[in-house]
Amino acid sequence: MDAALEVGASVGGTHLPAPDVALVTVQRRRVSQWLGAVVVVVLFVLTVASIAHNKNIEWGVVRTYLSARSVLDGLRLTVELTVLSMIVAVAFGTVVAVCRLSPNPVLSWLSWFWTWFFRGVPLIVQLLIWGNFAILFKHIDIGVPFTHLIAARFGTNVVITTFVASILGLGLSESAYMAEIMRAGILSVEAAQSDAARSLGMTTRQLMRLVILPQAMRVIVPPTGNEFINLLKASSLVSVIAGGELLTAVENISSVNYRVVELLIVATFWYLVIVSIASVSQHFLERRLGRSQA
Repeated sequence: MDAALEVGASVGGTHLPAPDVALVTVQRRRVSQWLGAVVVVVLFVLTVASIAHNKNIEWGVVRTYLSARSVLDGLRLTVELTVLSMIVAVAFGTVVAVCRLSPNPVLSWLSWFWTWFFRGVPLIVQLLIWGNFAILFKHIDIGVPFTHLIAARFGTNVVITTFVASILGLGLSESAYMAEIMRAGILSVEAAQSDAARSLGMTTRQLMRLVILPQAMRVIVPPTGNEFINLLKASSLVSVIAGGELLTAVENISSVNYRVVELLIVATFWYLVIVSIASVSQHFLERRLGRSQA
């Protein structure tokens, strides 16, 4: 006879039920984690205190220029540049993504080249090229290609102003990244969805607009929100062509009163504000999209 019986085993044809055992979870105290958290908080407080009490910073100047008209105008222009550039990026990115997935090898290669080029050239270089585009072409002509017939002629500096150059530089550069995001979203939709739509007689345009893109939004929206925030910060590079946005505005002021650090604090504050608003908006948009897809 066995010296021990397994719990829940059968004895003489009778099944012995397993006893009720309460599983008790014991939380281990991780002293090192709490100690590390305390150290981080202390260092953060000391850093903030050292900046707040730094005698080299005139906080009165910061408070004065936080609501200065030129700074608020620069902030408004920053938001406008970001929104318009993102519209350009999404429009071009969608076209490039669709062409990249096209069976036409010419379209596929051209879209690959577009992505390779605009991702490879630094944004600041693209902004400088567009800002100095008039050096390459003095005029922009509208007429019949490969002939001498010109219907209209415009000065390049009249058409490509600093504002337009900023949008072109930011938007076209961002379009390369949006193209990859769009392509990933389109590829995330199952092929069976396209087959079912085509069996109903949908055209390629209807298929993309009514079936694929609505389902791809769940994949596209989160990285697009991140790209919008990155573009918002990247708009500060427009200052290299005196774009008039927030950083340009504070640099113009600091070049007169020589309070460089104070004006940079003003710019930092407003960048944090608008980035925070964009981040919260992205959060609610993703949550709403997640409910609609549930």
